[in-house]
Amino acid sequence: MSVTTLHHTRSAALRSRLQLVPPDLRIADGPAASVLRVACVEGPISRERAARATGSSIATVNRQVSALLGVGLLRERADLVAPGAIGRPRVPFEINHEPLSTIGIHIGAIVTGIVVSDLRGRILGAVEIPTPAGSSEVALASVTRSAGAFAGRWHRRTPLWVGVAIGGRVDTASGTVDHPRLGWENGRVGGIIGGGLGLPISVSGHVDAMAAAELLLAPRLSDRAAAQSNSGTSLYFYTRETAGMALTIDGRVHTPASGPGSIAHLPTGSSALCGCGARGCLEASVSDRAVAAAAVERNIVAPRPRPSVAAVYRAAQGGSGAARELLVERAQILGRTVALLRDMFNPDRVVLGGQAFTAYPAGIPHVGQAFAAHSTLPRTDIRVTGFGDRVQEHAATVVSLSALYADPLASMRRAAA
Repeated sequence: MSVTTLHHTRSAALRSRLQLVPPDLRIADGPAASVLRVACVEGPISRERAARATGSSIATVNRQVSALLGVGLLRERADLVAPGAIGRPRVPFEINHEPLSTIGIHIGAIVTGIVVSDLRGRILGAVEIPTPAGSSEVALASVTRSAGAFAGRWHRRTPLWVGVAIGGRVDTASGTVDHPRLGWENGRVGGIIGGGLGLPISVSGHVDAMAAAELLLAPRLSDRAAAQSNSGTSLYFYTRETAGMALTIDGRVHTPASGPGSIAHLPTGSSALCGCGARGCLEASVSDRAVAAAAVERNIVAPRPRPSVAAVYRAAQGGSGAARELLVERAQILGRTVALLRDMFNPDRVVLGGQAFTAYPAGIPHVGQAFAAHSTLPRTDIRVTGFGDRVQEHAATVVSLSALYADPLASMRRAAA
């Protein structure tokens, strides 16, 4: 089905029924997925090079290229054919990224981000809005309106999918979320946003999605090289307003059937009072809100206007020793916690994400020192995500693309339904 036909079919069927598809957070090895991935990463690319990169035969690559051309996911670049070349197999192909897009939404405890991306995972535009207060129904309807208005700026592109990344306990099969920080119980994220935008939708836990972005969006390598670099296990650790972790095993994010677990109440030894009534819980000790509150208690920043962690960063950068001491304390707690989790799971790699790491780079050495001092296992690969302060945007993007990357032909049929 062509992109033009898809657009008209979508317009006629808009809002007719909800298509909720659980995210597929992995490097897929199916023939169509492999060809699409190599086109995304290396295109324009010849069929011969694609066959070498994917390990498939020329005949298999030809079949998949023809099928993906037919649904509008690939395009040929006849303008790049070398003079004297004979035959269509010599024509390079690439992902057809210009007429199509996806919508990603990251719903945070404080801020909600909305992104529009092309099929290569490159963000075309992004906007942040305060996460709406009130019931989940009211808040999600507001987010849907904002997402629709923002995506409408790219009116010449056909949106294929919407992906939502969110904290709390996520049921990916039903698209519902329990989010204590927002006061949501059984929030119908998939139903309200997918139905409101008239698009197929996938909903994922946000830390799982961040780990998937490391798999699917970070490597600009061939399929074979990417598979090698992502073999084994990775521990992804995230902290901003919430704290969470995810495991990646041999190119697939491990997502329990009952939803992601929680590390919010891991004991840290701090004196911070948690909403659960205990002291020293992880999230109550290291979240942005907790750091800002501690800065007010220590007279580092003023209580009015509303204190923010950014004010603490500015104070530290301006020479405040008390602010630096507070941020070093958080860095040390983070390093100790990552060491504990590393020793529990013994992953091959550790990736740190979230503004608790990226917004204050001066704290990273203290994280590393605490990690080294408290991990009992041999030294391992540990690094900060390359997505920097935009990790939430890329998490939402990868959820919007995950089904397409895993099974492109079936996903296009769904998008056209």
